[in-house]
Amino acid sequence: MRYNAKSATTQTDFTPDFRHFPGVTTVRMARIYPFRALRYNPSLVHVEDCVTQPYDKITPAMQQAYYQKSPYNLVRIILGLPELFDGKETGDVYTRAARDFKEWRESGVLAQESEPCIFAYAQKFTVPGSNGQVMERRGFIALGGLHNYNEKVVFRHEQTLSKPKSDRLNLLRATRAHFGQIFMLYSDPGLTAEKLLFDEDATPDIEVTDEYDVLHRVWKISDENTINILTSELADKKLIIADGHHRYETALNYSKEHAPAQAASTERNSYELPQPPYAEAAVMMTFVNMDAEGLVILPTHRVVFGLKDFDPGAFVERAKAYFDVEPVASSETAALKAKLTAASKGKTALLTVTKSGNYLLTARPDAVAKALSTLSERQRQLDVAQLHGLVLEQLLGITPEAIREQANLRYLRDAGEAIEQVARGDADVAFLMNPVTMAQLREVAFAGDVMPQKSTDFFPKLLSGLAIYPLD
Repeated sequence: MRYNAKSATTQTDFTPDFRHFPGVTTVRMARIYPFRALRYNPSLVHVEDCVTQPYDKITPAMQQAYYQKSPYNLVRIILGLPELFDGKETGDVYTRAARDFKEWRESGVLAQESEPCIFAYAQKFTVPGSNGQVMERRGFIALGGLHNYNEKVVFRHEQTLSKPKSDRLNLLRATRAHFGQIFMLYSDPGLTAEKLLFDEDATPDIEVTDEYDVLHRVWKISDENTINILTSELADKKLIIADGHHRYETALNYSKEHAPAQAASTERNSYELPQPPYAEAAVMMTFVNMDAEGLVILPTHRVVFGLKDFDPGAFVERAKAYFDVEPVASSETAALKAKLTAASKGKTALLTVTKSGNYLLTARPDAVAKALSTLSERQRQLDVAQLHGLVLEQLLGITPEAIREQANLRYLRDAGEAIEQVARGDADVAFLMNPVTMAQLREVAFAGDVMPQKSTDFFPKLLSGLAIYPLD
């Protein structure tokens, strides 16, 4: 790791990012910036007791455990517990988050870097369900400029919901800070960042093992030459949101709220580190090269519950109009997953679990194409699109609104738990899925299409609290 940090430049001018201002046309490209991060002060707290999984991956049990770990655990800010007398006069989770954030900064629990920097970030983990395969995913934490999707710089791959965005916007307005990183993918077969930032002999600034036995290591990079090389090399990249669609769109909307009327014209010193035109114009991101090793996408299984008079036999008969249906005798999780994996070689398949039997559904392309004629061809070829648009909506009669609100639908990473919920009578039917591939994600995203929500589950997640981006 490159630790020989130069003193930060005192020059305050910057090149404005004119794309945010009406009537100005510029070349649209990715913008990556170093920043003066806030970080937990290891002389006052144990960092491993303070960082968390992303807010939307924190279960109620995890939330309670985080609260008990430390009075400075980040969960108190990003996913605080409501209190009995919450209200306009007494405060709520957002006002308490702002209060705690302010106090932690003033007390020195959160200390700000004296100079702009980025952070190399490595995650070493055992791939779930792989019989012990160990991998390492490498990337770097920096600020990324915010772009509307129609600018063709940042691409999404999943739909979003309004409720999570409203929640995140309330938190952002209250605290004026970003506490977790948007997970961004880019393509670089030359592995520029990996070669530039990582040194096997360097001692990490942060080393934490999380509740999933993932080893997270972070190194501070403040050398101006290194940062300028990296930001220049990645300036022409297109970015795909892997995780964090809701937070990205929240940050984008907040950026528009705070955009100045016009940009000041300034000269840029060639030695100056790049910086955003105004604080809200960027958000904290972890950039990961999709051409490097270590990217793992897990399947997200669907469990359907609360259907009126669900009849497994009648459902299977209706499914035969669109799928070749094969009964599967085994009810063992490993056998069902193996059957699904084998059937999906060159085809699209779903494994359906009901109380009266299990069935492999292999798509009949012509029938599926006719039933999903409103979708693009690339979307129709996705098992998750077939499941949502055809099986859930047309065969089971679940409305798109009910799907979005999860009124009849649960999402599970654990196939065994999905099967158990059906066996216990807690669900009517479960659908075991194969993971979306990186090639499918790239093709769909760059084409401007979107998949249903929770189509991808990147493992591991990025920890929140490793670095914080304060807007003030």
